Amino acid sequence: MHIPDAFIPIPQGIVYWIIALVFLALALKWAKDEMNEQKLPLVAVLAAGIFALQSFNLPVSMGTSGHLVGGALAAIVLGSPFAAIFILALVLIVQGVLFGDGGLTTMGANIINMGVIGGFVGFYTFKGLMRVTKSVPIAGFAAAWLACAIPALAAAVEMYLAGTFPLIEGLIAMGIYHAIIGVIEGFVTIAAIYLISSARPDLVDSDVKTATGA
Repeated sequence: MHIPDAFIPIPQGIVYWIIALVFLALALKWAKDEMNEQKLPLVAVLAAGIFALQSFNLPVSMGTSGHLVGGALAAIVLGSPFAAIFILALVLIVQGVLFGDGGLTTMGANIINMGVIGGFVGFYTFKGLMRVTKSVPIAGFAAAWLACAIPALAAAVEMYLAGTFPLIEGLIAMGIYHAIIGVIEGFVTIAAIYLISSARPDLVDSDVKTATGA
């Protein structure tokens, strides 16, 4: 999922960076408007937890890797896809700059995939399914699974456009691995939602608080 340097040509990387910066600006606005002294520890815990989850990389064919994402969890708990973008960007910057996990020229694409796509898919899937099912386990699992699988497919398409992967083989490799990883992410996300809601119900999104009975 972390696209390394040289997997995407610099001109394409610049385009992804520009798109990512637009969403990062909106995420910073969210942080300015929504973050306070009470929410700051939760943001820090989510960032640390997502960093840890992403540290367990499973090799995928054609030179890339697969892992849990965490975008759905951040968006659901904090009640905004921009929260996911903010937290995932922090995690990806630390991983890329300090640990060399994911390239710097491709970081824009990584932020788009895991933060933007993962955050928006996870958040709106959760909200939509909650209206229909009224079930946090169902909505949370589906949101987390899709927020893991869809960014992986997006990464495969980006690397096809870059001439790095053949399209079908890339979609199959990334899709199958992350469909499996997404099952794990679904269960982890549900457990984390209930754990955080029971420990600090005052900090989670109001819809989550109501649904979990916190």
